[in-house]
Order: sequence, then C-alpha cells, then structure tokens
Amino acid sequence: MATREDMARSFGAAAQAYEEGRPDYPAEAVAWMLEDAGPRPRVADVGAGTGKLTRVVARLAGDVIAVEPDAAMLDRLRGAVPGVETLIGTAEQMTLPDESLDAVVLGQAWHWVDPAAGSREIGRVLKPGGVLGLIWNIRDEEAPWVARLTEIMKGSHAEELLADGGPLVAQPFDSLERRTWSWSRAVTRATLTAMVLSRSYIITAPAAERGRIERDIAALFDEIGAVGEASVDLPYLTHAFRTRKAV
Repeated sequence: MATREDMARSFGAAAQAYEEGRPDYPAEAVAWMLEDAGPRPRVADVGAGTGKLTRVVARLAGDVIAVEPDAAMLDRLRGAVPGVETLIGTAEQMTLPDESLDAVVLGQAWHWVDPAAGSREIGRVLKPGGVLGLIWNIRDEEAPWVARLTEIMKGSHAEELLADGGPLVAQPFDSLERRTWSWSRAVTRATLTAMVLSRSYIITAPAAERGRIERDIAALFDEIGAVGEASVDLPYLTHAFRTRKAV
C-alpha cells in the first residue's frame, strides 16, 4: 500500500489527467481569501500543481509566483499560465526572501503540509499582516450519484481533514475564517474519468484495484448518461479559509 508521502508526491505521473479533470476555483472564493492582501498583492501559490489556482490569482492579483515540488506539474503549469514565475519548493521550504509576499495561498494542498512547519515557513516569507489562504474544491455528495462515485474511488485526505473540523494552522497565525460556496460544472465522461485518474489513491493503487475502479466508474457513468460528448452537472462545495500573520 502506498504511503502518505508516496501519495503526496504522485501527482506528476498524472499531470495531464490533473489538468483535464480538476476544476478551477470560483473567482469569488479566491477574491475573498485575498480581500485583505492589498490592491496589487504579490502572491505565492504553494503546491500549485498545474496552475488551477494560479490562473485565478493571476487574473485577480497580477503578481503571482507558483511554488510546486514536482517538476512535471510545473511543466504543465507553464503551458497553462504562460509567463508566471515558478519555483521548486514546498510550504515547509521555499527559496523566497523574508517578508517578501503579501499573501500565500494553497489550493487542494494544505492536507499534505505539516501545519507547524508550513505555518512557520509561510510566516517567514509573508510581510507583517500578510494573508494565508487555504482552499479546497470538494464534490457535493448530497447528489446520490456523487456519493456513489466516492464509494467507488474512496475518499481523499482532503475530505477527511474537512470532515474532522478543517485545517489547523500554527504561529504566527491565529484562528481561521471560513466560507463555503456551492456551484456545479458541466463535465463529460472524459473529464470525469480524468478527474478520477488524477487522485493520489488511484495513481498509486495496484493494477487490480485501479482496474476495478475504472470498471465501476464506467458502469456508473453509463447509468447517469455521461456517454460520449454528453455532459452532466457535477456539484461542488468550495471551502475557503483565511488568516493573517500577526503584526
């Protein structure tokens, strides 16, 4: 069985599926996270992946640095968000100067981070009063077919963290504010399949388990009418959190 570390470092092997299958983040949720970061903030997107959050931040803030440990994911990001500065790094270790940023955001990533070490390093690179924003897109399992999809492909570390009360941060940060947005995206069978195949559990699963998942999702997609180019609405809940570095 794959370890948590294996899963955390697995996404580069499925960078194309990640880019094709994962949703962008609602602009209003990202704007809320950055609300107190100033009019033209300098922002680092940490654990940036293929740039799903980076591209929204770039539209809102303009000055964004993408920090990501996986070179394959950064290659995809550079194609998706041309001209953005990129760095190899993690929340626990960034090659950025002290107090050089107005905000740091993490999309679909804090559940892989050591909260104490990550908070300490992010606190180092943020200016006093700088913003830390955390955000997740989670499928809304109020829809019965979505709940069945989760049963087939298993829940994620992110879903477990949010169900257990949400993320934790440490000094120099205090309590987190939280807001949730409900929305949906129209997806085809190809997009749904890519989303499933981009998940760390499936990327690192033994061949037999991966085969079972692929067969079961195919049967489910047939049942809900996600056939060929036909689309279905996939509902999401976006959970966003923000806090500020102590002054």
